[in-house]
Amino acid sequence: MINRYETVFILTPVLSDDQVKETVKKYEATLKGLGAKITYSDNWGLRKLAYPIQKKTTGFYHLFEHELEGEAIAKLELDMKRDEKIMRFLTVRMDKHSIAFAESRPNRGNGSPKKVEAEA
Repeated sequence: MINRYETVFILTPVLSDDQVKETVKKYEATLKGLGAKITYSDNWGLRKLAYPIQKKTTGFYHLFEHELEGEAIAKLELDMKRDEKIMRFLTVRMDKHSIAFAESRPNRGNGSPKKVEAEA
């Protein structure tokens, strides 16, 4: 069954801008390879962490909203666990209320949002 998910991940702050973009593109391709339809992508940029992770106090945040089979989430999360560039990640299944809230937000985040159009 296809569900709608929201995946947020934090990249280590020692990466260059090019490395951050490359990693985001890698996971975008991974999601598409798993059969996901990415409905929204948002780069939140470099932010201060609530507590230190791996002795780092900042990290690059990125958000994906996507539609995907539930079994494929385990494969995505396994890739993220193995990637040294990712300090933390969280994937949450969105219910009808969270979908409505996400779609009603004017900015949909503080970064520069990128609405992903449906591919023909």
